[in-house]
Amino acid sequence: MKTLIIYDSYFGNTKEIAIAISEALNDSVLINIKDFSKNDLEISDLIIVGSPTRGFNYTESIKNLLEGLSTDELKNKKVLAFDTRIDSKDVKPKVLGFLMKTFGYASEKILKSLTRKGAIAFGEPGGFIVTGKEGPLRSNEKERAQSWVKNNIRSIL
Repeated sequence: MKTLIIYDSYFGNTKEIAIAISEALNDSVLINIKDFSKNDLEISDLIIVGSPTRGFNYTESIKNLLEGLSTDELKNKKVLAFDTRIDSKDVKPKVLGFLMKTFGYASEKILKSLTRKGAIAFGEPGGFIVTGKEGPLRSNEKERAQSWVKNNIRSIL
């Protein structure tokens, strides 16, 4: 199965997770959002989209990508989504942690946007933890990302 992994990254953490996911798969193409072309969609059986969580949402570049895709381009495409985020337990003041839990993270919103356009979601969105505003990734997050993708695609292989 050919997998297309599209990601945006501000501080390199989301890129690291995207690379780890790509390494866990046999046949994948890894594309930074800046290099994405709609032609890339034609070569894929599974599309994985990743973004850092910024203001409870995905990045502006991912937003532009999602808004620019049509239902024809996504109809019946299998999709997964992931994000990088700060653990709400590590946030001060605690009210901000509460807001993070209430308003959510990028991956859930990416998946929702993709499925609204006819894509088929497989598995749960993935969230991978950075330690602080700019990172680095918490230890073992790359391994956790590899397990996450393998567990989610098992049902479609």
